[in-house]
Amino acid sequence: MKEGIFRKEFYEGKGEILSLRLIETSYGAKEGELPYYYWTIVRNSDQCDVGAISLRIGHNFHSYYNGNIGYAIDEPYRGHHYALTACRMVVDIARKHGMDRLYLTCDYDNHASYKTIERLGGELLEEVMPPKAYIFYYDGMKKHRVYLLKL
Repeated sequence: MKEGIFRKEFYEGKGEILSLRLIETSYGAKEGELPYYYWTIVRNSDQCDVGAISLRIGHNFHSYYNGNIGYAIDEPYRGHHYALTACRMVVDIARKHGMDRLYLTCDYDNHASYKTIERLGGELLEEVMPPKAYIFYYDGMKKHRVYLLKL
């Protein structure tokens, strides 16, 4: 990846309900890992951290199974569509990076996550077992749902 892919204008973002505060940027620690932004998700009403989200810039073999967006909402804050709201914020950043599509993935039995992806507009491509050549593969890994979100 070329130098300077990360843009300071995306280090923080403020929406109506949530804000994103940058934790880190990385060009990837492992070979094949895409550069990414990683943010804390903050609820604006009380400045409470409710989870985290990442955006991986670009596409490769591994991003198909890993997805371009990763998110986690802390258990006490689930059920408020914070993941969906934060994903929408990150999708805008992906567009501004010139991305025309995003892959989104989750374990095949993670109902909350795949409902979030479907509400975002992701189209299910397949349920698939990630291959052993995938950089984050581990024994006992679950089948993944792989979605495509056209931007």
